[in-house]
Amino acid sequence: MEQKGDIAIVGLAVMGQNLILNMDDHGYTVVAYNRDDEFAVNIDKCVKKGKRVIGAHTIEEMIAALKTPRKIFIMVQAGKAIDQIIEQLLPHCSPGDCIIDGGNSHFTDTIRRARYLEEKGLLYVGTGVSGGEEGARKGPSMMPGGSPKAWPLVKELFQAISAKTPDGTPCCEWVGDNGAGHYVKMAHNAIEYGDMQIICEAYQLMKQGLGLAPDAMHEIFAAWNKTELESYLIEITADILAFKDDDGLPLVDKILDKAGQKGTGKWFSVNSLDLGIPVTLISEAVYARCLSALKDERMLASKKLTGPGGMFTGDKKTFVEDIRQALLASKLVSYAQGFMLMREAQKEYGWKLKFGDIAMLWRSGCIIRSVFLDKIKAAFDKNADLSNLLLDDYFRNLIDRCQPSWRKVVSQAVMLGVALPAFSSALTFYDGYRSEQLPANLLQAQRDYFGAHTYKRIDKPRDQVFHTNWTGRGGDVASGSYTV
Repeated sequence: MEQKGDIAIVGLAVMGQNLILNMDDHGYTVVAYNRDDEFAVNIDKCVKKGKRVIGAHTIEEMIAALKTPRKIFIMVQAGKAIDQIIEQLLPHCSPGDCIIDGGNSHFTDTIRRARYLEEKGLLYVGTGVSGGEEGARKGPSMMPGGSPKAWPLVKELFQAISAKTPDGTPCCEWVGDNGAGHYVKMAHNAIEYGDMQIICEAYQLMKQGLGLAPDAMHEIFAAWNKTELESYLIEITADILAFKDDDGLPLVDKILDKAGQKGTGKWFSVNSLDLGIPVTLISEAVYARCLSALKDERMLASKKLTGPGGMFTGDKKTFVEDIRQALLASKLVSYAQGFMLMREAQKEYGWKLKFGDIAMLWRSGCIIRSVFLDKIKAAFDKNADLSNLLLDDYFRNLIDRCQPSWRKVVSQAVMLGVALPAFSSALTFYDGYRSEQLPANLLQAQRDYFGAHTYKRIDKPRDQVFHTNWTGRGGDVASGSYTV
């Protein structure tokens, strides 16, 4: 009897190939297909490397080689390519078949595609896959969402190939309907932006403000990885700082300071504006990459614009510990803001996200994996309706402990002229969030003065709005709209 595939992978770049080998390791028969002839050679590579891999050079061959209901996992670049492959698959699929998008698709595209395919009797899953090449091969964090009926079809396979927490729990669980899985992956990537930026700012302050060499910073980050900061990103930062080029000099010093990005951080920031949630640290992390891209302008500006310089003159060892605590506090704000926006998104899009479970999806296999996530899980287990991680006792006490160092680091960086946009915005957000009163009362008066936009009063019921003729020359007619 001819062997049939449990699942097909469409797209045989490194991630696709590694997922195939991961599935093969776990006893699943995989059909390998690539839409571009240029990479058709990868089909033969996968067949040779795996024990149960079936090669398919056409969509017809791929469909014929699959068990029913068919499961087809697309691993290509997000965007139009996904829609094109879906249209190519449709004439060959049957009701009940399941199409899976494992790329970094925008969640609104996933909502649209799920609706479109469900209308045709097919099932659709948009799953975040985190962990890079190594994760795909050895066990990624997976965040599936989409057609609820699809979960029983893919659950066993997904949880088998996913990363596992220390107690053996798979870092893969159903997130929610339509675009929920890709939204949570977007949130993961956005928090990753924030995490990476604050680590880079700690590095920059030690380099520019303390004059520390990469070898010294390697030792510092390696030590930090044995504290509450233990995480994949701290670990690899220590490794990077120790890495030498062929001439024996630190490679990191030779890398152009011009960052790239693929869009997920920007999408999260844009969505935060749409939903009115201030993810300020994450947005600053996105803008920091944009500023880094202005390399030529910055080189010119460095010769024309002045500012403070010099080195920190105090106790360096104590200040390095201050930087660690400032990094820890800022990291908490990054996560708090990410969960704030997910909380608002579930209201907007009708999802039922389980935030403690989401934290555990990120506990292993993904880029932001850290011991920090266990504390987030505990916070939501204790209070599923927690509005902000900053209000949890553990994190509130942590912030209290870190605050003096946090403020010292930000103020010292200002005096030294070292840019710390994420550290600074995190502290500013914290101070704003804990303020009973902000100057928006004056702002509302200004809006009413020039545009009759109205305002509310603290001594009147909240459902009443007011307009004042501030100069005597205006009218008593308001604009008729009030947005809080």
